[in-house]
Amino acid sequence: MSTLKANTKTRPQVLILEPDIAVLEYMRLTLGDRYALSLFSEEQSLLNRLDHDDSSDILLLATHPGGDSMPLLTHIRCAKPQLPVVVLSCSAELRDVEMVIRLGVKAIIMKPFVGSDLEEAIEEQLAAREGKIPAVDSPREIPLNETHSFVRSSKRMRDLESQAALVARADIPLLILGESGTGKEILALYTHKMSARSQNTFLKVNCAAVPADLLESELFGYEQGAFTGAVKTKPGKFEICTGGTIFLDEIGEMPALLQAKLLQVLQDGTFSRLGSRSPMKVDVRVIAATNINMKEAMANKTFREDLYYRLNGFTLNIPALRDRKEEIPVLAEYFMRKGARRYGREPLPFSQRLLDTLTSHNWPGNLRELENVVNRYLVLGEESSIIEELAPAPAAQPAAGTAVEATSGAGLKALVKNLKGGAEAAAIAQVLEGTGWNRKAAANDLQISYKALLYKIKQYDLSPQDRA
Repeated sequence: MSTLKANTKTRPQVLILEPDIAVLEYMRLTLGDRYALSLFSEEQSLLNRLDHDDSSDILLLATHPGGDSMPLLTHIRCAKPQLPVVVLSCSAELRDVEMVIRLGVKAIIMKPFVGSDLEEAIEEQLAAREGKIPAVDSPREIPLNETHSFVRSSKRMRDLESQAALVARADIPLLILGESGTGKEILALYTHKMSARSQNTFLKVNCAAVPADLLESELFGYEQGAFTGAVKTKPGKFEICTGGTIFLDEIGEMPALLQAKLLQVLQDGTFSRLGSRSPMKVDVRVIAATNINMKEAMANKTFREDLYYRLNGFTLNIPALRDRKEEIPVLAEYFMRKGARRYGREPLPFSQRLLDTLTSHNWPGNLRELENVVNRYLVLGEESSIIEELAPAPAAQPAAGTAVEATSGAGLKALVKNLKGGAEAAAIAQVLEGTGWNRKAAANDLQISYKALLYKIKQYDLSPQDRA
């Protein structure tokens, strides 16, 4: 069988390529009443139709394990760039997902699916074609839970949103990269909400915040008597999260021993509790995030290369706030509303002067720093101190007496040392501010050791009170 047709001019024209005749017949029965279908079981028949047809509204294209659909998909996207394509896949590990997304596929639907999954994807693409969805760069706020929303207003973030929604349906491991404070957890939660697991548990584990000797029991649980103090059996996060999504933040900080155990979970979905030899089976989607350079970590042998490639089913890179400054007014308004609800206050307006100051700031702490600044403005109730705080520091001018002293070698060295020390103290304070005084996160951002940061905080007498 090469083609089946159900022609109705008043209905949307839907092309479907599916080699499995039984599946093709199911789609005819579930979609035929609403859409004008042209059903194909052979690639060449579909291509012949596309060569002589410009009236179709959408194409549903099935892929199968062992087959290579990329040449066909590439040909279709080049020949009909305006035709929306939805991929139907039966592989949970869609090996070509990155290429599929780059080729402009609008959605991925995993098999087995039901008619409502197909209808939802079709209607979404038809609405987009008819201009019934928001413009690419229009502001959008998507509530995720009681305290978090995905907020964006730039084309760059709209593209990221679309990619996350696509990858969510593919149900493959996901790696999110970005500087500290860019919103990696929010993107992970959004991906979970857009996936088939959205009604199940989403759990976050910060691999840098949990001591290395406790992280294994936190993730995988332990049996009674596994160690001193294990008075009863405790399930780990992977057990609790079965059927849902686990978000491993700061995955680059995970100890090598646990990296091997995580690799096993990703490969076959099995692990053993601490103190047990019996393997357990779980169905958990893993989303990992980090702000470190993973290629560098692998080169330094601090992160397993095989685990990186297993985690990297697909990678999403979140741009720093300084690279999407057009979003700052929208994000500031969102953080103002959020803070007002949290603190029981009336939202404050943003003057043009304050918005200009916010937009011109470099934001080393990204969204986390912006939220902290907005909250301080809300609590203080006046904008002058915020503007003064964010204003660029004036260039240091040497005192009159210093010029004479600086003519000697010792004087010049002392002057340079003092200037460098002041600049270093200001830079450290700014990064600490951006991380909400999370010293470990600040040390990562500054690319110095945690002990070195503690020493410099003491050396320059920095404290959280300096933030007010």
